[in-house]
Amino acid sequence: MTSVINFLTDLHDRVFRFVERLGDAWLLGLIARFAFAAVLWVYFLNSAKTKVGDGFLGFFSVSSGAYYQIALPAVDAAGGDVDAVSFFPWGLIVHMGTYAEFILPLLIVIGLFSRIAALGMIGFIAVQTFVDITVHQIGAESIGALFDRFPDSIIADQRLLWVVPLAVIIIKGPGLLSVDALLTKLRS
Repeated sequence: MTSVINFLTDLHDRVFRFVERLGDAWLLGLIARFAFAAVLWVYFLNSAKTKVGDGFLGFFSVSSGAYYQIALPAVDAAGGDVDAVSFFPWGLIVHMGTYAEFILPLLIVIGLFSRIAALGMIGFIAVQTFVDITVHQIGAESIGALFDRFPDSIIADQRLLWVVPLAVIIIKGPGLLSVDALLTKLRS
């Protein structure tokens, strides 16, 4: 009986060591970037589009809606007049947040400066979460809790799942099918 267990254990180890070696250099980063692109890229793109003007040139102007979404307390303090909101720090935060929401997801999807972009997206998600809880004052049922029996809270559950592929990209890189890998190959 011991020899059968040893045989199966050895077979298991050899097969999965081979699978791990086969996909280690390229597969995890690719899967993480694919998951991000399939689930979150369009979400962030649509959210970013609500923060800029209309048309192609509208991309270069941050809309008043961006201030309401990101810096509502500053808009309220200015009596609802977005133009009266000071650029530093609020205007800078709104501009950086708006363009980060366009640029960081694109960098992750194409695999350019992926680790830095993924780290930036984790920071973006943290700020987004802070704004959702403190500014938009979403309810406790939407915040949820980890390790409860409900896997559908918008904050605790979903945002954790958003961060996991980003953490994989930070740790393992974007994989061989990326602009980062191409640039590394060209430099060699």
